[in-house]
Amino acid sequence: MTKVLDIAYGEKKEEAYNIRTAMEEASRCLLCYDAPCSEACPAKTDPGKFIRSLRFKNFKGAVETIRENNPFGGSCSLICPHAKLCEQACSRTGIDKPINIGKLQEFAVNQEKIHNMKVYEKPENTNGKRILCIGSGPASLTCASVLAREGYEVEVFEAEAKPGGILTYGINPSRISQEIVDYDISLIEELGVKIICNRKVTLDELEELKDKYDAIHIGVGLTESKIIADEKVNTELEGVEVALAFLKSARTGEIKNLENENIIVIGGGDVAMDCALTAHQLGANTKIVYRRSIEEAPANIDEISMIQAMGISMITEFTPVETIEEEGKLKKIKFESRDKISNMELKADRMIFAIGQKRAKDFKDFKVEDKVFASGDIANGGDTVVEAVAEGKEVAKEIMNYIDCKEDK
Repeated sequence: MTKVLDIAYGEKKEEAYNIRTAMEEASRCLLCYDAPCSEACPAKTDPGKFIRSLRFKNFKGAVETIRENNPFGGSCSLICPHAKLCEQACSRTGIDKPINIGKLQEFAVNQEKIHNMKVYEKPENTNGKRILCIGSGPASLTCASVLAREGYEVEVFEAEAKPGGILTYGINPSRISQEIVDYDISLIEELGVKIICNRKVTLDELEELKDKYDAIHIGVGLTESKIIADEKVNTELEGVEVALAFLKSARTGEIKNLENENIIVIGGGDVAMDCALTAHQLGANTKIVYRRSIEEAPANIDEISMIQAMGISMITEFTPVETIEEEGKLKKIKFESRDKISNMELKADRMIFAIGQKRAKDFKDFKVEDKVFASGDIANGGDTVVEAVAEGKEVAKEIMNYIDCKEDK
């Protein structure tokens, strides 16, 4: 199997639970009355309740709890930072170790797929109100899901060829397969949500679109990458790239083989880890360089541990200060230490900036106003998928309240 197929299908870090192992793990749950794990979930997926259902082999009940609270329950089971949220809050932590909530959620969703459980029901009639969601990431599609279940007619415009936003184009398949992303989205579409891909929207169109819809939700995310602004760091060189463009090229198969290439990833977040893992899987000699200490790195500690276990070097407390080129191509990068004392030079065929995202120019100056709402990364500056789900649910309520108030006048 070629490396591009390996990356396309992804690789499991841990074996998923089967019925026996899931029951063993669920039986460890203390069945807390006011489950702290449920309180710690931003999307209110309510792990305390769905684990209780699993413990008594009520798999359908577990799935209902997950889906009613989180339309991206399958995706979140794989990429949510459980260790920092629900599992950290687990009462079992004080006894031995927390319940493996993520894997139990993954198990429940797998049972949903295997047995074709149907939790969502498409309303028989719509209320005649039309909503447009711009962007098809987790926040926008969560908003669409909530509104569709309440009888609203929802259309989604997506600029890319496939829906899913960051889930489809910005995460390494070893962490999440496209199959589970597509599955989550298919359940939303079954509610009657119409997703129109290859349909880019600009701010100039908003006024015209406001005349056609009762409300508009903007959830386009942060689609433009930040770069280091230094006169000696030439970002126009061939070989200098940004994280999301690199990950998208790998996910779509545009990049198929990076054997013998020296790739330097700049950054210390989960996106940087994804870039490094992707480059490594495609055969590159990969290093991560981060400006702060490893303790300060925002990436999930499990992701950092996995990266290190795969032999990918993570050099901390260094910042790129100069690029060295040859015939317009990147050849080397000079770095300076945090304390300004040490310097190093690394050979590089590619340098990938993974130091954060910002609003694309098209939506840089947009404002929430009459009929226009927003949620997700474009509103909060960049956060986790589970936070985006929570915001999508909240903005759906705001839209419904707005329309109700308009009708009351």
